[in-house]
Amino acid sequence: MPVLTRLREVRLRTALSQEDLARLAKVARTTIVRLEQGDPHVRPVTHRKLARALKVAPAELVGE
Repeated sequence: MPVLTRLREVRLRTALSQEDLARLAKVARTTIVRLEQGDPHVRPVTHRKLARALKVAPAELVGE
């Protein structure tokens, strides 16, 4: 499973709070917190929702 290592970076670049992103992606804010802290257990549907809310390709959230 991919680790969304660039999630925080992309979120901040778009000037969204964790709460804003959670609302746009229709996920819990705790999910955003957990993923930004490096939790590797991200469901593919959640990955797509976050990318859609941030208006980026899903691959852009996965860094090296």
